[in-house]
Amino acid sequence: MGNFEWPWQYEFPPFFSLQPNLETRKKQLLAWCDLFLAFHKHHRIYTVDLKEAASSELFNNTKLNRKLSGEGILLVLEELRQKGNIEWTDKAKTRCLVMWRTPEEWGNLIYKWAGNSGMTNTVCTLYEIAQGEDTTNEEFHGLEDWLLKRSLKCLERGRKAELMAFDGNEGVKFF
Repeated sequence: MGNFEWPWQYEFPPFFSLQPNLETRKKQLLAWCDLFLAFHKHHRIYTVDLKEAASSELFNNTKLNRKLSGEGILLVLEELRQKGNIEWTDKAKTRCLVMWRTPEEWGNLIYKWAGNSGMTNTVCTLYEIAQGEDTTNEEFHGLEDWLLKRSLKCLERGRKAELMAFDGNEGVKFF
């Protein structure tokens, strides 16, 4: 997996203070959104607890002794929500689901794999797709169940796949 490469802004103390100038704040929020998604993609984190995030290295640069305020974190997450990259799991906004790729994008990757692997007109279990030996080198390997199902539902809506349940398992048939 390697070490995460922090962008230059992470070493810039004003990055951790909400900027009063609206144009500057837009750029700052964009940089925070990019950093948030890159960080979670690198570490393959799909669920975020706001309290834990507030004390994580993402929002706290201990070397600079700087951290983004709770208000700043909420602004970043709201921006990501508007873009479709996070979804709150509760009304209190204490936990969210993270999607650095949309379900449609994940679905397209999975469908491409299915075509390249000769899995069309074949039934695969969801476990085989997300955890199986045949997908260990695929970017979607390890994808959490909730996001895998959403991705496959996108394929189903596009008539590229059909979700099914059998013998206590869930699976999908690719067309």
